[in-house]
Amino acid sequence: MKILVVGLLALSTSACGLSLGLSALDEDGPMATGAIASKTDISLSSDLDDEDWRRAKAALAVALDPQGPGTQVSWDNPATTRKGTFTPVGAPFVKNDEICRSFSAHLSGPSTSVLQGMACRPSGGEWVLKEVKPLKGTAKV
Repeated sequence: MKILVVGLLALSTSACGLSLGLSALDEDGPMATGAIASKTDISLSSDLDDEDWRRAKAALAVALDPQGPGTQVSWDNPATTRKGTFTPVGAPFVKNDEICRSFSAHLSGPSTSVLQGMACRPSGGEWVLKEVKPLKGTAKV
């Protein structure tokens, strides 16, 4: 009987020690706080609303398509009067196992801006902006 009590006591004590490590087994994984911004948070322009960006993103995908002709592609949103063009710059290249391509963008609406940037996509994935900055020698009007 003493052996059984000692065994149960040992098991209950060791179970308490294991409870600290059980959070690693949680299927949801660690909770993200959102305190650190990632490179995927790059925006083409703060002037664009969700629908503008949806239309712009579709045009960007066509312009940067490595199988496409590499020509300028336009987009517009009559509801906001914003519009723009994307022009691929140079040939597609591989970086960090993703297909990447540089581009220039011209955006107009309430203000006009000319940008240069780079977007990448994993094989079969969507294009993600990696870099966007004003084109040198241009100013936002």
